[in-house]
Amino acid sequence: MLDRLNFPQPGLSLTLFVIWQILSEGVSGGSIVLGLILAWLIPQLTHGFWPERPAVVKIWRMPIYVMRVLKDIVVASCSVAWLILSLRTPRPAFINYPLKLEHPLAISILASTISLTPGTVSADISDDNKTLLIHALDAASDQEVIDAIHNRYEKPLMEMFQ
Repeated sequence: MLDRLNFPQPGLSLTLFVIWQILSEGVSGGSIVLGLILAWLIPQLTHGFWPERPAVVKIWRMPIYVMRVLKDIVVASCSVAWLILSLRTPRPAFINYPLKLEHPLAISILASTISLTPGTVSADISDDNKTLLIHALDAASDQEVIDAIHNRYEKPLMEMFQ
């Protein structure tokens, strides 16, 4: 019986509980009980959909990565705005990016990071998870985009997840 009362995703359970308390109109006995039930029940119901957890070796690097991505979003937004206002013809390109990451969650974070940055979009991933198709709005060369993504995003993710 006690085996069934475990929390398969403790981080998710804690997040759900805190969000429930914020969204309820005040902390009361009922909201705490219902929050605990939901924090236990939702991870139990969705447990089969979650991939295995990656070993994040250097978790302290995550805030540095997030700050880098936020800064790059602002800089890329200004670059795209300047490109549009300058009336210069962009040089769009589809680029096959060779992945060195192996874990599906790390690949997903990389693809999401690329799509969050204005001017680039992750379009597709190969069936063997070795190549990511990226569309760049303005690319001087394919190798320049590949090097920038590798150095700014993939290397830090490799240090965190492998």
